[in-house]
Amino acid sequence: MSDLSPPSGRRWLTIIGIGEAGPAGLGEEAKRLIATAPAVFGGARHHALAASLITGEKLSWQSPFERSVDAILERRGTPVVVLASGDPFLYGVGATLSRRVAAEEIHTIPAPSAFSLAASRLGWPLQDVTTISLHGRPIDLVRPHLHPGRRILALTSDEKGPGELAALLAAAGFGQSQLTVLEALGGARERQRQTISADFDLVDIDPLNVCALEISAGEGARILPFAAGLEVELFEHDGQITKREIRAMTLSALAPRHGELLWDIGAGSGSIAIEWMLADPSLKAIAVEQSPERAARVARNASAFGVPHLAVVEGSAPDALQGLPEPDAIFLGGGGSEPGVIDAAIAALKRGGRLVANAVTLEMEAVLLSEHAKRGGSLTRIEISRAGPVGSMSGWRPAMPVTQWRWTKG
Repeated sequence: MSDLSPPSGRRWLTIIGIGEAGPAGLGEEAKRLIATAPAVFGGARHHALAASLITGEKLSWQSPFERSVDAILERRGTPVVVLASGDPFLYGVGATLSRRVAAEEIHTIPAPSAFSLAASRLGWPLQDVTTISLHGRPIDLVRPHLHPGRRILALTSDEKGPGELAALLAAAGFGQSQLTVLEALGGARERQRQTISADFDLVDIDPLNVCALEISAGEGARILPFAAGLEVELFEHDGQITKREIRAMTLSALAPRHGELLWDIGAGSGSIAIEWMLADPSLKAIAVEQSPERAARVARNASAFGVPHLAVVEGSAPDALQGLPEPDAIFLGGGGSEPGVIDAAIAALKRGGRLVANAVTLEMEAVLLSEHAKRGGSLTRIEISRAGPVGSMSGWRPAMPVTQWRWTKG
């Protein structure tokens, strides 16, 4: 939904970032706008920080948040102040409001973000640091970033966040990583404490905190390489998984682009959908799997690889495809030879979208040969051999060949 309209001629909505220092950390313009605003929206913490300035109506955030956005829009054209934490356009309310209010109607006065404050306290060049918000988001999102020598700043949800992060690091083989908890940054209660993740025992942590991680990998640490075609051993599977080399070639053929959505039909272990999402944070995927056991396994794998927002649909194609968001790309692994599946996939695909289908069985290969003859596209035969023992010597053992059809919808 969008309420963007031609500019009203003046900036009626002011978004002000406020830190733990309260009014002392604000400039004169911000103080004046808060003091003269008929309505000031914000959380309870924001209202408490700015209490000495507010003379108008204090309106707290409602649940769901969209109700508050609607209330703000009802006052369109009259002065409204929204209080936010730090930089409103870094994981903040500014991003939400800008989807429904034109930029020409918004005046923003940002404060330093929690990431900026943490980096300045630690002396870390922010451009060399990975920043991630885990506030209200799954902690598993940190997993793809766990590489030796990496520095990470993670904004947590509450006082439990640092301990949960430490436990995750220890369980994944990064227990010797240094973890610094920076609490209530910018205010009188600011505090900084360090520990080794495996030895985490900090208590009385302020709910408002940022964790600084200096990653150190132990033996057997679960490091997720940046290249496509991750080792099969990293996945939980029952044998129904696209092998590493085939997976790398399949992802290349799918050619993910910014913001795109993939359907992984017959997902098996979910390896294709997971690696698609790992390619870029903007990418989304839906894994369709008819087996309840495998569907549950896909969800577990998604969390273990740091893409817990992978959507899993349990059901059989083509029926399970009905009502799903329109895809930019489709991968057909299992079940592609079933009646109506390819036709339904092609019908759903966006114009210019890519479909990639892999065949191991003769039945599926026959389907792909027929589709290629009818629609065009490209066919590739992929044959992989691996060295293995032959008595006291070694020899090549061929894996089952794969026929791959790639087609773009015109």
